[in-house]
Amino acid sequence: MYKEFLVSPGPTCVPPDTLLLMANPLYHHRTERFDELFYQTSEKLKKLFKTKEDVYILTSSGTGAMEASFVNLINKNDKIITINAGKFGERWTDFAKRYGAIADEIEVEWGKSVDISIIQEKLKNDKDIKAVFVQHSETSTGALHDIKSIASITKNTDTLLIVDAITSLGVHPLEMDEWGIDCVVSGSQKALMLPPGLGLISLSKKAYEASKNVTTAKFYFDLESARKNLAKKTTTFTPATTLIIGLNDILDKLFNEGLENVYARHENIALATRSGCDALGMKLFAENPSNGVTSALAPKGIEGKKIKSTMEKKYKISIAGSQDVPKADIIRIGHIGYYDKSDIVVTLSALEFALKDLGHEFEFGVSLIEAQKVLYKGTK
Repeated sequence: MYKEFLVSPGPTCVPPDTLLLMANPLYHHRTERFDELFYQTSEKLKKLFKTKEDVYILTSSGTGAMEASFVNLINKNDKIITINAGKFGERWTDFAKRYGAIADEIEVEWGKSVDISIIQEKLKNDKDIKAVFVQHSETSTGALHDIKSIASITKNTDTLLIVDAITSLGVHPLEMDEWGIDCVVSGSQKALMLPPGLGLISLSKKAYEASKNVTTAKFYFDLESARKNLAKKTTTFTPATTLIIGLNDILDKLFNEGLENVYARHENIALATRSGCDALGMKLFAENPSNGVTSALAPKGIEGKKIKSTMEKKYKISIAGSQDVPKADIIRIGHIGYYDKSDIVVTLSALEFALKDLGHEFEFGVSLIEAQKVLYKGTK
């Protein structure tokens, strides 16, 4: 018998006590009781986003929050820059095509991070560029972009910086106000340790002023409506009540641990996972890896999808496979949110079992030895 174990970059594990809290009998969302909980949760999110501005809770996936940023900030025929360094970077360009914006797509070799100087040069040569759209952590490749440096370019200009922080918020430091980010979007099923279903978004004052001139059609994702209702401690439409109850609890957990400690925990287990994969001859795919997900190349002669399938079916450990990554066969191990040192040991052990089953030659325990060296340093 094996316990089922979820080690994907999303959805991720949910703390059992939070699950139990969300299993309590429901109460109506148009009541003072829920209004107060909703407002408290929205206020707590400001601390996570590192902003004084409102944070809106949408009943949607993270992609819903991405679309909300687009329809509230971009008009048809607006010029924008999109960073295509992976599957989710492509999504920004897809939005542009759907809504009639003019996207200057910076294509980055998947697995690498964007060269900041390219963005700087494009903004220097075209003052009409309305916005730059970029991921912080590109989940499909495991690569991290330098958002602080990009923000330093856009901060004192009319150009907006919109950041998909769906797999970085609560994993890496992200200072919305201090760095000068104009819009941050995120979701519930990553470092916030909840089931999918909540999209989160915040606008800077600059972005809010820009939104007043946007005429793109919107209904469900109208942030002006969300702003007015948040002032009344409520939502425009029916909220995902149980998820918001869970989110309020999760935010308390993060703040009790301390955000700096949360970031350090993610860094420690990410370094341990990378060390374990390297010991097995599995090279990292991302040049500048995120601490939320480790992407590693499958050993020569072994298909990544077979590693994933063997771990899932035989050992009940669910990792992620390649997500349309061109010319690279990778697996992706998530260590985002409700994960600690022991989870990484279990995961690497199952990875070794699967690789042995598939004929890869290595010394049993080699990944665990290297990972434990790193994990032990994290206990100091």
